Amino acid sequence: MNREEDIINLQPDFIKLIELNSREIICTAKSDKYDFVSRFFAPAIGINEDPVTGSAHTMLIPYWADKLHKKELIAKQVSKRGGILHCKYLGERVEIGGKAVTYLIGEIRI
Repeated sequence: MNREEDIINLQPDFIKLIELNSREIICTAKSDKYDFVSRFFAPAIGINEDPVTGSAHTMLIPYWADKLHKKELIAKQVSKRGGILHCKYLGERVEIGGKAVTYLIGEIRI
C-alpha cells in the first residue's frame, strides 16, 4: 500500500489480525493534503482501531521525516474519528501536538 486512499479504504479482518500474533499493526502512506496518513490496529490487546495514536507516531515521525527530508510534519490518522497531529522530528526525540478531548478523569488512591 502506498496510496492515501488505500489506507482510508482498509477494511481489516480483526480475527485474522489477531492470528498474526502481533500486538499492533500500523498502516501508513504519503498524503496529498498532509505529509502522511495512518491507521492503527491492535485487536490482540482489545483495541480494534485506535482513533489517534501518539505512540504510533513516535515511530512514524522519524520514518516520514527521513523519507520526506523534513523536520516538521503534519499527519492525519484517518480512523473513523481521526485527528490531525503536528509533528517535529528532533533526532532522538519527537514532539507531537494537536487538539485533544478529555474523555476520562480518574483518581487513584493508595
